[in-house]
Formats: sequence, structure tokens, C-alpha cells
Amino acid sequence: MADQPADKKFFENLSGAGKAIGVLTSGGDAQGMNAAVRAVVRMGIYVEAKVYFIYEGYQGMVDGGDNIVEVSWESVSSILQVGGTVIGSARCKEFRTREGRLKAAFNLIQRGITNLCVIGGDGSLTGANLFREEWSGLLEELAQSGKIEEEAVKKYVYLNIVGMVGSIDNDFCGTDMTIGTDSALHRIIEVVDAIMTTAQSHQRTFVLEVMGRHCGYLALVSALACGADWVFIPEYPPEEGWEDQMCVKLSENRARKKRLNIIIVAEGAIDSHNKSITSEKVKDLVVQQLGFDTRVTILGHVQRGGTPSAFDRILASRMGVEAVLALLEATADTPACVVSLSGNQAVRLPLMECVQMTQEVQKAMDERKFCEAVRLRGRSFENNLNTYKLLSHRKPDTELPKDHLSCSTNFNVAVLNVGAPAAGMNAAVRSAVRVGITEGHNMFAVIDGFEGFANGQIKEISWRDVGGWTGQGGSLLGTKRALPAKYLEKIADQMRTNNINALMVIGGFEAFESCLQLAEARARFEEFCIPICVLPATISNNVPGTDLSIGADTALNAIVETCDRIKQSASGTKRRVFIIETMGGYCGYLANMGGLAAGADAAYIFEEKFDIRELQANVEHLTEKMKTSIQRGLVLRNENSNENYTTDFIYQLYSEEGKGVFDCRKNVLGHMQQGGAPSPFDRNFGTKISAKAIQWISKKLRETYRRDEGKVFANTEDSVCLLGMRRRNLLFQPVVELKDQADFVHRIPKEQWWLKLRPLMKILAKYKTSYDVSDSGQLEHVARHSPKEAETGAI
Repeated sequence: MADQPADKKFFENLSGAGKAIGVLTSGGDAQGMNAAVRAVVRMGIYVEAKVYFIYEGYQGMVDGGDNIVEVSWESVSSILQVGGTVIGSARCKEFRTREGRLKAAFNLIQRGITNLCVIGGDGSLTGANLFREEWSGLLEELAQSGKIEEEAVKKYVYLNIVGMVGSIDNDFCGTDMTIGTDSALHRIIEVVDAIMTTAQSHQRTFVLEVMGRHCGYLALVSALACGADWVFIPEYPPEEGWEDQMCVKLSENRARKKRLNIIIVAEGAIDSHNKSITSEKVKDLVVQQLGFDTRVTILGHVQRGGTPSAFDRILASRMGVEAVLALLEATADTPACVVSLSGNQAVRLPLMECVQMTQEVQKAMDERKFCEAVRLRGRSFENNLNTYKLLSHRKPDTELPKDHLSCSTNFNVAVLNVGAPAAGMNAAVRSAVRVGITEGHNMFAVIDGFEGFANGQIKEISWRDVGGWTGQGGSLLGTKRALPAKYLEKIADQMRTNNINALMVIGGFEAFESCLQLAEARARFEEFCIPICVLPATISNNVPGTDLSIGADTALNAIVETCDRIKQSASGTKRRVFIIETMGGYCGYLANMGGLAAGADAAYIFEEKFDIRELQANVEHLTEKMKTSIQRGLVLRNENSNENYTTDFIYQLYSEEGKGVFDCRKNVLGHMQQGGAPSPFDRNFGTKISAKAIQWISKKLRETYRRDEGKVFANTEDSVCLLGMRRRNLLFQPVVELKDQADFVHRIPKEQWWLKLRPLMKILAKYKTSYDVSDSGQLEHVARHSPKEAETGAI
């Protein structure tokens, strides 16, 4: 393409013509596997490769015949929202033998397949690597026995392997999240939320057993997401005497009028002597020592079931496309790789390096080197564990000396919400309050944002006050869009009256803008010369300085659930196109990513200008689609994508142009996107970044406290920061520096990372488009981070 920049790399230069790709799922099933299969098939066909389903995993490869089938674009229609794996998975003893692998090689050669995309766990991927290493030897053996021609040995000289990790346990090193983990967390949290209501009615203790024979990720994140009283995981066995410690904590919580206790046990939980800790053992202990009414719930395969979450669909779609790119770029010297997620970035890693580190975790645990096991699990796991430790073990007030922070007074830290409500705000407030108290601060809650601040709606908030907040939607503190500019004098008075030494502001673009105003007002009001931190929380995901905001994941799930139901209704009536309007202001994040996760045909957004010609082209595209077996359409429109091409206009245009071919319906999702219980991701993200922000505030308070004057004075740019996730890291960025990155008229960042993913939705909907793959292609090595990196790294 003539207009492509010289420094960019575009995938149009990568052709799959003459290549054949086989895709299989192996090992335990995981929600999102079908989304990955769909992406591999459609991207493969898009680049003109032949793509084959290999049914029943390695067993199907060994058996051959009808188990290896060439597929079409329509073959993967309607599987995006289906849990499990539609191409089947099976354990295969025969593939573990050379004879079995010889059969598999023969069956692949019959169809010219020399590119394999394997979706499974470490066992499945290790088997694939061995198969690749033996490939040339297997082909020579087949030629010698006369089963294949010598020409075939030369033609199919090497086998390319790319893996994607599908495992609900998230037990594979090298990736922050494996396909299926987020969906499994959804199942667990749905159960926990339901149990909490019945448990509160009867003052009960519930012991929940979740999956994780060798990895405690599900148990750990579930405990963070629901505010559990205690968690047992394999990587972090409790100390000697844990039985008494746990019972003391449970009885203290009950004494503080907490009506229920939640204990989460990973199925592989052990004590410090490597002895198993079972859910029944924990239940018996609570009943015997405390006499509490205690019940056990074993979640079992419920965690593997159900529809995949929005996160897993997007992750699997990104990984599937990246896997095809990796196969197209592979050479004889390229090692087998896995495509994975680091922070918010897709990366390629050598498969065996990841497998080796995964095995090292188990070795460290067998040798009772538990700190080493946690470190090897990666930054994400370590940060989860550190946050859990911070939040779960309250220090008695007597343990906190007055000079806890190297000064003569406890600091007063205020927390408030600004802007529209977003699911996960309450989890962030809870985390801030409890970590703040643990750090020795007095925590204050501001009701109704800066308007409430100006009116003196400020109260001290205790550890107990925020109990049970993680699962609550909306904003329990109350939130308003009002900016501080018109209340500056009143707010300064209230800060002086309440001796506020630091401020945490949780909200969207308004929160960012508010803190910018406070920073700029420091010259006039000394009261604002304190550490101030912004936590991005908005469903629109439109805050500069961060790739993700608290609340956006919950909103995406609400959109995707609605789209699933709408598509289901359309499949019954046939030849119907739905036009759905999403929120987001001028930011197209929800429409674009919702479209990718729901399998939409088009998504209209403000950031990418469109005209009547494009609308007409979309109608023609849908008209062609109605001639296939997929007789339905889904179109998303961001609410402010265009002032003239409104949702009504697009609906009327489609209705008119589609007459006789398809009919239309429209749906405005509205405020349902802001409501509901927060998703596990938003609970966890809010909890972790809030804890990190309070630790940053504590550090700034120590640095800026003037002992001789007995007060805090901070007026440097780096004392008013926004904590955001950028690619792979959580970064504190001065709001003044982010000012140039913001479009204040449209309330969006000037550059948005997710626009790079926009072509994926178009490709998977069968549109020809250009796709910049400059970030792809570099095979990295598995990072072995230091403890210092874990403190500053990704979530």
C-alpha cells in the first residue's frame, strides 16, 4: 500500500497462500477456547491459508480420517459465546509414544499441514514441542517404510508450532492471564455473591473450595474480589499455629457485627509441612473451636462452564490472530512459541522456557521454597499476594506507634469519588481505607464528590465501615460531576478545618481534570500543597495516562451479555440486523471492544470518521452475508460517534436499504452499562491499584513532612499523580505532564492504544483492512524479575 509509513510493518506483506494450518484444543477445556479457534480459522482464511480443525485433540491427530477437516469461514460462526471447546478435547496416551506421533505426522502430511496451533496447558504444549523436534525423523521413517514419497520429506521439511495457553488455573509461567481464567473467576464470584446473601441471613461461615491443584491463583484473586476472611493456597502455606490465628480472626470479625465469614480453599492447599488442607478439615476446625454454623461448598466443574467473559473473548481473539502471524513468520530456526499477555501487551515467548519455569515452580514448592515459588509465578501473582497480605491482616491500634511514619502525628487522608459511578469504585475505596489504616493514617470519606467536600460532608471512616464493599456496584460514597474550580475557597477551608494531609480521587475524566485544577490552584491555596493521587474509574475508559480504567470491564460484560441475547433472538427469526448504541461519550472503547467480544459486523466510533459511503458499504456487506448460512447482523454505535449519523438515522438507513433482504431492530443500552455488581477484574484491579496508590501517598507524606513546622508541604509536579496502567506497567504520572495528552473538548486521550485492535474486529467480520503489526514478531525471553520489579510492575 502506497500510503503506509515506511517505519511500520503491515501484515498484508505476510501471505499464507500454499500453507495449511491445523488447530486443536487439548487437555482440560476452558471458556474462551472457541473464541481462539474462531480467530485462528478466520485469520488463517483471511491470509489465504487452508485451515483444518483437528477434532478431539491429539487423539484426533493420531486417528486421522474425519477427525481432520478443512473448515470455512462459516464453520466458526456462533461459537464465540459458547463455553468449552466445540472441536473437542481428549487425553491421548498414544501420542506419548513414538508410534502414535508417527501416525499423527502421516495424517498431517496427507493434508499438507505443517503449521500447528495448539490451545491447551503445559502438558499439551510440551507434547507439541517434542513432536516438532522429532518431525524430520518421523518423516524420514515414513518415507523409508514407503508411506510417503521422498518429495514430501523435502517439501514438508519442518513443522511450526505456536501455542496458546487455555487453562482456568492460570498456572502457566510467562503470561499474566491464560484463556479461561477470567471466566472461571466470574463463576466463582457469582457463587460467592449468592452465598453472601444467604449467609448473612443466618450468621453463617462458608468454606468454598475452588480449583487449583497446583496453583492458587483462582483462590487468591477470589479472596481479594470478595473480601474473604482467610484463603489457603499451595504457594503460601499458613504459618505454624494458623488454626488458632484463623479462629481468633473469625471470632473478632463476628464480634464486630460481621454476620458472615468466607474462607476460600484451593483444592491443592497445603500447610508448611506439605500436608493437605481440605475444605472439610477447615469446616471441622471452625465448628469444633468456635461452634459457628459452617457449610462447605465445592464449586468443581461449575468453574469450567458457562459462557466466556468479555475479557476472555478479547484475549483469545487477540491471541488467535497473533498465533497466525507467528506461524506465517516462522522459519526452520524459530523455536516453538506461545503467544501470551504481559500487562496489556501481546508477546511471543519460547514455549520451552515457559514450560521450564512452570516446572520450576512445582520444584520450588516440593522443596518448600515457597517465596521462590511465588516469585517464579510472576509479577501479577506476587502483586495479588502482597495486596491480600496488606488487606487481610489488620494490625491492632496498639501495634502502631505514633512515629509510625517517622513523624510526630498520624496523617489524615481523604478519599472521594468524582464523575459518573463505575463498578469497582467501592472496592477501591475499601482497599484505600484498610491499607491506609494499616499504614497508620486516619482515613476520611468525602460524600458526593467535590460538591460535598465544599459543603463539609466529610467524616472519618473505619476498617469496619467498608466491610462487604468489594461486591457493591455504583458508588457508596456518592459521586457528582462537579469540578472543584468553583468551590476552591470552600474546599481549602474544609481541608484546613479537617487537617487533610493527602487526597485520593477515584473517578473518570472529571477526576483527572479536578486534580489538574487543584495542582494549578496551589499558588493561591497552600492547602492543596499535599500529595494527591488520581485512580481512573469510568466505564468509558477515556482517561489519559492509562490503558484501562476501573469499571470498563464490567460495562463491557454488560454489553456482551446483551449482544449474546440479541444474537440468539436473531438466530430464531433469521435475516435480522441489530443496531446497538453504547455509552462512552466521545470515546469508542466500549463500542469497539464490545464489537470485538460480541462478534459484531461493524462498530461506529468518533475516533474513526465514517461517511455515507461506508454506511452503504456496510449494508452491502450484510446483504452478502445474508446469502450465507449466517443470517443475522450486529452493528454497534458509540453514542457520540457522529452528530448527524445518529442511531435513529443508521437504523432508518439500514431498514430502507435492507428491504427485502433483512429487517432491522435497534437497542439503546443506556445506564445498564453503569450498573450491576462489579466484575472480578474490576474488583481486583480497583483493590490492587488503590493499595499501590496509598503506599505511594505514604511515601510522599514521609518525604514532604516538615518536622520543624509540623505540617505536610508538597508543591512539586510529581506530588499530583495519576496511577495508570501503560502497556506492561503501573506508572505514577504527574497530571501536569498528562495535560498535553488530553483532548479536553471531547474528553478523551489524544492517543488510544485500543485503536490498534480495531482492524481485528474488521478482519474477523470479513472486511479487507490494513493491520499494523509493528509491535508483533519479536520473540522475547521469559523474564525472571526481582522482588523490586514486583513492587513497581504490572497488575
